[in-house]
Amino acid sequence: MASSLAGRCIARSARRHSSVKVSNVRWSSSISQRPGSDHVRFPGAVNNKFTSDMSFSRPSTLPAMATYRVMDSDGVIVDKAHEPTDVSNEEILTWYKNMLTVNIMDIIMFEAQRQGRLSFYMVSAGEEGIAVGSASALTEHDVIYCQYREAGVFQQRGFTLKQFMSQLFSNKNDSGHGRNMPVHYGLQHPRIFTISSPLATQIPQATGSAYALKVQALQNPNHPSRVVACYFGEGAASEGDFHAALNMAATRSCPIVFVCRNNGFAISTPTLEQYRGDGIASRGVGYGIDTIRVDGNDIFAMREATKEARRMALKDGGRPVLIEAMSYRVSHHSTSDDSFAYRARVEVEDWKRRDNPIIRLRKWLENKGLWNEELEQQTRKDLRADILKEFNAAEREKKPALKEMFTDVYETLTEEQEAQREELRKHLQKYPEEYNLNSHDGGIKGL
Repeated sequence: MASSLAGRCIARSARRHSSVKVSNVRWSSSISQRPGSDHVRFPGAVNNKFTSDMSFSRPSTLPAMATYRVMDSDGVIVDKAHEPTDVSNEEILTWYKNMLTVNIMDIIMFEAQRQGRLSFYMVSAGEEGIAVGSASALTEHDVIYCQYREAGVFQQRGFTLKQFMSQLFSNKNDSGHGRNMPVHYGLQHPRIFTISSPLATQIPQATGSAYALKVQALQNPNHPSRVVACYFGEGAASEGDFHAALNMAATRSCPIVFVCRNNGFAISTPTLEQYRGDGIASRGVGYGIDTIRVDGNDIFAMREATKEARRMALKDGGRPVLIEAMSYRVSHHSTSDDSFAYRARVEVEDWKRRDNPIIRLRKWLENKGLWNEELEQQTRKDLRADILKEFNAAEREKKPALKEMFTDVYETLTEEQEAQREELRKHLQKYPEEYNLNSHDGGIKGL
């Protein structure tokens, strides 16, 4: 009996000590409030101290996030520790020529639209360094989503002048088969998803792709590491899609690099009327995303920041990173816009003359003895000739075959699509004088 009583006492004591251990573990690992703690342990605000001082956080009292740069407006490296030693002079010259190519193409295509030879166009003037610099830090395996001012990304990743012109003129060589507006490019490899017109829709799509890459990496660790790079303007950051995408990327730890081009204007709306906070960078911090603000006119800073952002995005299974690239939109928003109706011409000319990514890199090249005025003029002449050659060829090329109106929706045409195609054929045959089908590849036979 005594032995039984002693056994029960020991068992009771063991349970009590076990309970204490479990309780200690619970308080150390749970988000529940520890008794007597001076820290808040609410689920939505972990590790925040209590205070009896009632004060509101005022953004106006906080310092603005600094803008990272490597090279100043005179083409001089500010900190010699950031000299671009990981790339050859030949590669840097390629970046410069890629920016020049986009710049010259913009001038030609803008004029072509004004002549009625093109329905629409959007210029990248002043933002070439953001596109080329960031794209130079990405690999061929990375997946990219663009908005509509990233011609430099396409140029840097091997998009040819023929591909540019075929898409702009919607001819039979257009990989999109003439179904999209001009400047809505797409590239199968290296992967750049086709640009779409609705603002900001690519941002949540990019986050979804990044999550897919994360899952695929877990399933096949031997696959080359990949991130998603998603480009958009500060105006797009006012859309709900932006906020949904960043929050999802943060909570799901997606390997994605968001690149926001803050060029000062959302069409005609200046940034002062778009937001009151510290740009777009502060929003990244608000979503718990590693964030940096970069001088977008500095191609070296853009490359270095994107390279590091890509490394961070792949670390520990993946996480999002936001780059806010500061620039100035020298061009009109598009050929449908006259920006001088809402900003001074002298302001634009000052930015164009004083500081833009092309002039800045040219100064660096000249300081290094790699460039001069003779090379500049000859290169511009050659590039213009190459662009006009492809321009003229694309303009004369036939439009896509009529059958392309029905293809690529399903793997094979459905019965309904076949019926619609036959109905269209009969209609065209009934009224041949109403439609000029000679401009389409194969004419009515192409249906």
